[in-house]
Amino acid sequence: MITIIAGTNRPNSNTLKVAKYYQNQLAEKGLQTTLFDLKDLPNNFIANNLYGKKTEDFDKIQELIANTSKFLFVIPEYNGSYPGVLKTLIDACAFPESFYDKKACLVGISSGKYGNIRGIEHFSGVCAYLHLHVMPLRLHIPNIKQELNENGDLFMEDTLKFTNQQMDKFVVY
Repeated sequence: MITIIAGTNRPNSNTLKVAKYYQNQLAEKGLQTTLFDLKDLPNNFIANNLYGKKTEDFDKIQELIANTSKFLFVIPEYNGSYPGVLKTLIDACAFPESFYDKKACLVGISSGKYGNIRGIEHFSGVCAYLHLHVMPLRLHIPNIKQELNENGDLFMEDTLKFTNQQMDKFVVY
């Protein structure tokens, strides 16, 4: 199973738009995926699902993560790194089996001009600790507000070229 994780819990985020774009494009390439938006984490997620406590709502998420063999993370820049809610999700998942020896593809986005380069590097360190194998081609999409059209799709020629190249590599990764 392949899961795309929209790495923020912000409602109506550009992260979710990019994740949906990837999902649609991968489907056109014959790759079926599941999309998990972190805004769908259970209410009181932190209080109820960390430090040995788990809820039935989180059990479904844990099952999704456990059954996933390849992840595609779309990660926005938050204060020069990645969102804490993404790290909290990882911390809540069973260790090491949730991510151990699985594969990942990383896409960074930002409203600034660097496309979350630093956050992707920070997240790569966490992936290394988890033994989650990251595909070498990591994509950074800056100025995300200008990159999305009115339908929420990426449309700029260079970005389409690079996202297509990354998806082709992910399909065979």
